[in-house]
Order: sequence, then structure tokens, then C-alpha cells
Amino acid sequence: MTAETVLNNARIVLADEIVEGSIVLRDGLITGIDAGAGRTGEDMDGDFIIPGLVELHTDHLEGHYAPRPKVRWNPIAAVLAHDAQVATAGITTVLDALRVGMDDDADMNSADMRKLADAIEDSVQQDRLRADHFIHLRCEVSAPDCLAAFAHFDGDDRIKLASLMDHAPGQRQFVDLETYAYYYQRKLKLTDREFQQFCEKRMAESATNSGPNRAFIAAACHQRGIVLASHDDATTGHVDEAIEQGVRVAEFPTTKEAAKASKRAGLGVLMGAPNVMRGASHSGNVSARTLAGEGLLDILSSDYIPFSLIQSAFFLGDVVGGISLPQAVAMVSKNPAEAVGLADRGVIEQGRRADLVRVRLDDHVPVVRTVWRQGRRVA
Repeated sequence: MTAETVLNNARIVLADEIVEGSIVLRDGLITGIDAGAGRTGEDMDGDFIIPGLVELHTDHLEGHYAPRPKVRWNPIAAVLAHDAQVATAGITTVLDALRVGMDDDADMNSADMRKLADAIEDSVQQDRLRADHFIHLRCEVSAPDCLAAFAHFDGDDRIKLASLMDHAPGQRQFVDLETYAYYYQRKLKLTDREFQQFCEKRMAESATNSGPNRAFIAAACHQRGIVLASHDDATTGHVDEAIEQGVRVAEFPTTKEAAKASKRAGLGVLMGAPNVMRGASHSGNVSARTLAGEGLLDILSSDYIPFSLIQSAFFLGDVVGGISLPQAVAMVSKNPAEAVGLADRGVIEQGRRADLVRVRLDDHVPVVRTVWRQGRRVA
């Protein structure tokens, strides 16, 4: 008979309430939730127990693999370093975002992305990882090599999500060309003339490639059972296109108009946790707090700061009226899990995976004290 693990004297964040009591774990699953005292077990000292966080879009892995221009780290070591950071931030399921289609200024190529995917998959098979890792393909549909890069992932069964994105100037995230100039001209150290030529080339590539590449990738993902996301939608026209292509997740809509249209259509609206913490988008688009206040926010992603996910869950209710802690926690656990078809996790209830995080608040900052994945302590 498998031994039980009992976590008692905890504030347990359920789907719609917080109860004080204990949780029973057996064989990697939650087998009991009891309100009040009465069980003996590991004393949680009144800390919160929340579901393990589910991260759908983190760009964080690439920084471990390519920490400096022209520097490449061992891909397995990069995956392990990334895994340690996300797990200790309370993330027990992560979709690692890998680029498909490269810009001219990219320091990496599609072979690098395949190396990282292989390192993820080998590490899963060898049980090296603390969190449960899947793959998210960030498909830059304006890039000339997008479909060739997408072909590197044929038959890869760890892909759960593919996002359709176009970062060309004048498109979606960068409708405002001044914002685009601030972001790219400074980054690439271009003169005004060089920047103009850079923009003209990007816009021409978008006009040629985006439509056909979107249609091809959407069809391929439907055939393979991969969930589709549309990235940086700005208009109702963008949302209409997403609906026609079978998109289920609206990633980082840049306007309230697009968020409203996505919500009406039943898409899961995803925004960045750093946006919540900062109170604004880094590129000047709509605030996640604004969308949350109007009931237009379903899912949060850590994007580029892993710890921001758990921070936002415990912070959102402080800055947006009417959002309870269970509702905020659902945005980082239950809702993202459901969006990509992971029905076995994301909420604390009997029969679900015992993916759990013990959290104590210290001066309004959540301190992750313990993390369990399938009942096994991993952090």
C-alpha cells in the first residue's frame, strides 16, 4: 500500500473559495481535502497551498542557451537552468516557447531551436526535470523561413501550442511606428536611413508571407491536434481572422477592442504578468489591469520574468477591485491548463494531479516555500 502524504494546517486555495484544513496525497494525486483540524501530517504553519502554476508562453529558455551574442551554452544545461528557475517560482507545468521563423537580426537559427527541443525531450525522458515541460512554437509568419523552420517539428508530440505572430512594423504589437523605432532602431543601432530600409523590407516580407503562412500552419496544427493562439491582435478584423482559423487563445491583445471581441468569441484572453505588475505594457499597448477590471482577462503568462506569474496571482486583487484570490490563482493554473487540454491539473480537487505550491506572503511578496509535482517534492 502506498504511503500517504498529509499537508495540514494550510489555507487551501480551491476553485472558488479558501478553506483551512489539510490535503491528502497518494500516488501522485490529490485523494482528500478536509476542512478543519484533525489529521496529523506535515504542518504548513498556516501557509497558502495553491495549484501548481501552468505557464503557456515563456521566452526565458533562450536566454540560458544564448546568454550573449554568438555564445551557445550546452542545451541540456540550459534546459536544466531554466527548469530550476521556473520550478522554484511555483511553475509545475511549462510550455517552453521556441521561435519558428527568424528575423534578419536574430542571433539564433532554426537548428538552435531544434537543439533546444531535443534537449527538452531528452530531459523529460531521462526524468531530469522538476517541472513538466511541453513546447510552444512561436511562429513568426512574416519570416521567409517560417515554413521551413516549422518542418523541423513534424511529428513532435510534446508541442501543445502554436502561436501565429507578425512583428513587422505597422502590424499588431507595433502599429505605432514610433514605438517600433524606439524598440528596434535603438536595439540594432541603425541610422534613420538604415532603419527606413529595415522597415520597408520587414513590411514587404509581411505582405508576401503572413497570409499563406498563417493558413498553412493553422491547417497543420488542426490536423495534429495542436492548440492555436493568435498573437498581438489589435482589431476586430484580426480577431475575425483568428476565429476563422480556429484559434482558441488570444495572446496579448494590444487593444481593449480586440480583447472584447476575443472574449465574445469564447477565446481565452492571455496577458503578461509583468504587465500586471508594472501596470502597463512595455510597448505602450493596453494594460492587463484594465482588461482584468472589465472581466476580459482569463490567463496570465510570465512571458520574460518567471517569478512574475506567482507575484501577479497574489497582487492582482490588490489593484483590481472584485477579483478574489481564487479567481486570480485560476488565471495562472486552471484556466491555462484547460486552454491547452491539460484536464488533469490546475485546480485542487480530488483526483487531480498533486501539483501544489506552498506560499507565504512576506511584505506583500509571495515566498515559495515548497513545490510538489505529482506529489513529489521538486523545490
